[in-house]
Amino acid sequence: MIRRRALVQLAAGTAAAIALPAWAQSRRLLLGQSCALSGPAAQIGLQMNLGARIFFDRVNSRGGINGHTIELRALDDGYEPDRCRANTEAFLNKDGVFGLFGYVGTPTSLAALPLIDSANVPFFGPFTGAEALRQPFRRGIFHVRASYFDETALIVRQLVELGLTRIAVFRQNDSYGQAGYDGVVRALKAHKLEPTAVGLVERNTVDVAAAVKAIVPKMPQAVVQISAYKSCAAFIRAARGAGYGGTFYNVSFVGTQALSDELGRDALGVVVSQVMPYPYGSATAIAREYRDAVHQAGARPDYTSIEGYVAAKVLSEGLRRAGGKPTPDSLITGLETLQHDDLGDFQVSFGPGDHRTSVEMPEQGREQRCADAVGDGIAEDQIAGLRQADAGLGRNGRQHADDERTLDAAGKCPQRQPQQSHVHRRRPSSADG
Repeated sequence: MIRRRALVQLAAGTAAAIALPAWAQSRRLLLGQSCALSGPAAQIGLQMNLGARIFFDRVNSRGGINGHTIELRALDDGYEPDRCRANTEAFLNKDGVFGLFGYVGTPTSLAALPLIDSANVPFFGPFTGAEALRQPFRRGIFHVRASYFDETALIVRQLVELGLTRIAVFRQNDSYGQAGYDGVVRALKAHKLEPTAVGLVERNTVDVAAAVKAIVPKMPQAVVQISAYKSCAAFIRAARGAGYGGTFYNVSFVGTQALSDELGRDALGVVVSQVMPYPYGSATAIAREYRDAVHQAGARPDYTSIEGYVAAKVLSEGLRRAGGKPTPDSLITGLETLQHDDLGDFQVSFGPGDHRTSVEMPEQGREQRCADAVGDGIAEDQIAGLRQADAGLGRNGRQHADDERTLDAAGKCPQRQPQQSHVHRRRPSSADG
């Protein structure tokens, strides 16, 4: 009788354990990441993954968080929506992940969104600025970067302030390109302007001939590019080859270092808006921490990998606050308690109804409200070229207001970088509409 009772208790305990999700049965928290690890957008996914792994590896080497180690499992989607959806299904149904982290791209993330909604798992730090992932509000989704509305508003404002009003758009023919284009149109409308021309390129291709024919004859003063690095580099070269002499602005998704590598010396005068701290210098504590970790890992600093690092750091702080027996729900609650928390001159704020972090970073001796983060400057060996490009861009000898800060923050960068622009966004106040 005693033996039978023991067997019944053992069976009941086994059944209960089987009913628990995989993350509840071990001291390892598994995160799933779908991103491009191959193909024309591979460098974006590889760098995002690298930065996150560097941070998680450091955390694990020090005993983890509340006794739990973190494993980041990445699956290659080639920057294709169908493959991302399949990866997400595997993470949720086969691997039983604790959460999803660092997905790369708008069309891919949107393809996974219905699965995320139904599974009710945290979806943290996607590498996209699309409004469709921000509105309507979803409790499980957290953003560590600015939106494309924020970035394109800055780009258009800077161009208009420089007297450039004939602005064209080169965009990817998918939801990412549409999201960026909507931001440009929205920003232009505020200045009573509209795009001078629009050119399209298909995702994961470099067939830009039709886009060049659509844009160059219209003689825009600037082209805002909403695509990935290979197609943007192809368009820049083809447009210049067709006689275009204007400037090119890119949103941060382009992959700054990858674009620089594609263009080489042709990167001079190309502008990239940034939403992360300057990764090549030591102006902020988070940048110094990141650079030390990257160098110890034998890698090189990169704007995309610092985003992975920062996202992993913010997530880890949420996990620390989730307690000794973390659940997806307690992680969400833990993240929502982050209120002006300093993670290294990088102050993060979430809230129960707002999962778009807003940070404050010191700039020239003052605190400035920013959208997620500020990207600073380019390398010292390019400052002379940057000044010439700025003077030419303004057509009146004016330099960007950020030049002095660029000189102060400049650090050594292994290769020529495109010129950087800076995204600032404040959290709306109750007086705003």
